[in-house]
Amino acid sequence: MKKPEFHILVCNSFRIAGEAQGYCNKNGSVDMVQYLMEECADRGIDATVSTTGCLNVCSQGPVMVVHPNNLWYGGVTPDRIDEILDALEEGEAVTEYLIAE
Repeated sequence: MKKPEFHILVCNSFRIAGEAQGYCNKNGSVDMVQYLMEECADRGIDATVSTTGCLNVCSQGPVMVVHPNNLWYGGVTPDRIDEILDALEEGEAVTEYLIAE
């Protein structure tokens, strides 16, 4: 297996006891996963997109993490995803959406 250049994690608020029920899930993170996958493919970005359990920063959600860059983005929307991917293609970050450095 070839390791992808990027691994993008999208909080989907899954809890240990079962169903996704948190802030990120209720605010569109499920739809963002499909959009991210399609945008990465269309742009030729070598990335795997995965959902996660709760990342414990609900007040900043929906949350997306880009590895190996370790960039934590908050308040993610489809429009912001476009900006984030534009920056990723340029080897940069969108600092105004970062919630951790």
